Amino acid sequence: MHIREYLVQVGKEITSSFPAQLPPPEQWQDWRRARQDKFLDALGLSRYLQAPRTPLNVKVARVLQRDGYRVECLSFESLPGLYVAGNLYIPDGAEKCPAILYLCGHLIEQKAADEFQQMCRRFAKLGFVTLVIDTIQLGEVKGYHHGTNLYGWFHLYSRGYMPSAVETWNGIRALDLLSARPEVDPSRLGVCGISGGGASSWWLAQADDRIKAAAPACGTGTIYAHMCNRSVDNHCDCMFPNNNEGKSLVELAAICAPRPVLIVSAAYDGYYNISAIQEFYERLKTVYKHLGAEDKIGLCAYPARHSYQDIGRKATYQFFLKHLQGRDITLDDVPDIDDHLEKYEDLAAFPEGLPANDRSTTVHSWFIPMTEKPAITNASELQVERRRVVSLLKEQTFATFPQPLPDPDWKIDQESLLRNNARRLLISYTSEPGWRLRIIAFQMNNAAARPTIIELLSAQSWQRHLIPEQITPLSEGCPAGWNRISLHVRGTGDTGWSSALQWHLRRALPLTGRTIASLRVLDTLQGLRAVRELPSVDAEMVYLAGEGEMAAVALYAALLDEKIAGVILYNPPATQNQPSLANGSGDSIEMLNCLRITDLPQVAGLLWPTHIIFVAGRPDTYLWTEELYRRLGAPGNVVNVPELRSWQP
Repeated sequence: MHIREYLVQVGKEITSSFPAQLPPPEQWQDWRRARQDKFLDALGLSRYLQAPRTPLNVKVARVLQRDGYRVECLSFESLPGLYVAGNLYIPDGAEKCPAILYLCGHLIEQKAADEFQQMCRRFAKLGFVTLVIDTIQLGEVKGYHHGTNLYGWFHLYSRGYMPSAVETWNGIRALDLLSARPEVDPSRLGVCGISGGGASSWWLAQADDRIKAAAPACGTGTIYAHMCNRSVDNHCDCMFPNNNEGKSLVELAAICAPRPVLIVSAAYDGYYNISAIQEFYERLKTVYKHLGAEDKIGLCAYPARHSYQDIGRKATYQFFLKHLQGRDITLDDVPDIDDHLEKYEDLAAFPEGLPANDRSTTVHSWFIPMTEKPAITNASELQVERRRVVSLLKEQTFATFPQPLPDPDWKIDQESLLRNNARRLLISYTSEPGWRLRIIAFQMNNAAARPTIIELLSAQSWQRHLIPEQITPLSEGCPAGWNRISLHVRGTGDTGWSSALQWHLRRALPLTGRTIASLRVLDTLQGLRAVRELPSVDAEMVYLAGEGEMAAVALYAALLDEKIAGVILYNPPATQNQPSLANGSGDSIEMLNCLRITDLPQVAGLLWPTHIIFVAGRPDTYLWTEELYRRLGAPGNVVNVPELRSWQP
């Protein structure tokens, strides 16, 4: 199977998975709350929601009085130092009115963009208090949405960070602001926006039940379409949640049910396929119908590019008039925007520039905290910590592993006799359905079970290992009489892919709950099961070896396997909290949420008493590992050798 074929297949399976079996209507709220809790955990918002809210510190820079409404150009702090710029449109004489939170897409002017301010003006004219806020990327606040898209910050997946989390949090605090205003009825809040604002409207409605109606525009699609059409490549990081469980986007949207939702979408949108939008709508409508709320879900699709157009805007106004004001009016009677525009500088919330303590440009580095190194003083404490880490990894990082794991179904495809009483076996095995991977074994030509080194070959080294004379720095110096085996995980050997695909894969796989590295951990675990069944292998004396990015795979596989005798590491990465290159090249070691739980040196430490052999040095971050091993003592040990041949097992 090719990796692109796999992505399409997985995307189809995910999208088709919901709704399969819905709970009875009387149990719906329990299901919805449980799913919402997981969604908030995945975004990293639970810790903020469980803590006391910090002061918003609302500052109004100026007030613009206009015909029938006023505009407060304001800012607030969603967290200390995390500033949000906004404009609050208030109808004259407003008292306990419904309110709309308008979330901006990716127009550089943000709240001052022509259509955005015109729509907010119209909302105010229709009797809605309306707050429009900038994103953390454009407008007056200059954070980052394009970490993986433009800068190679794939380590953010390991941190469990997506800019959608911050935008959702800013939206939650914006609802706090609206709810505290005397002009607003906090029981009648709605959200809308287009493009990035459409996607953010979904996330906020899923996260906060105070949203009583939502109308996301040009921000709706299926994972299947994103994989099939590669439209995921066109999107900013904020367009997707942290989907570590590989859930259907329709299932996430179902958290909104049975609250009113209007999906607004252009039929010729370059970012979203209209057939996928319609499929999304039909699947979500099944949920609403099941709940007896079919009249609360709607789709407004129109022939246009990625934009609102008059019909999309008017349908949005009509929707909120009905569900937040109780007014049923025809589309023809709904007024559209006019040509009134304010100047960008007149709508500024920070006319003198951002405060000196602004933290928005670094929010990606602190919003989701990394785990601390554990304090371990004895073997019992280590076992407790190891159980905790493994449990969390299975739940948050490797949640999409097949359950149960399939039979490796290994078979010998070819057997060759070599010189020096040795032989070579070409073996294939199943990692997960559809994937047959390669094992190459070099072993002595007798039936005795022997210690074995299994090397995880990288895309660069696999060809050198096809014949015994061409060997890698790790396999060279393999102890005499030991079996030498290479494991060709996905992306190497027969399943290799072009380097031109790397950037795409590193952005697409996380949307399905996977990464390149997590796939390779699964491949390794399945390969270990196959190798241990070989008669020539002593199952209790298997060492796992990896170089560079494969060292990270080896460490996690050893931790999950729990039976590895030792790990041999050549040039292991210092941490998973390190960026790659913008084109997607560099070590593919990101694993979803892992840095919330652990990091490579801690994983190595938790392997005690498994033997650890560092070949040709190691980063200083592993001093913690060595100190832990010294503290716990035998039978575990850490060895540093200049080359593998120097190792005395």
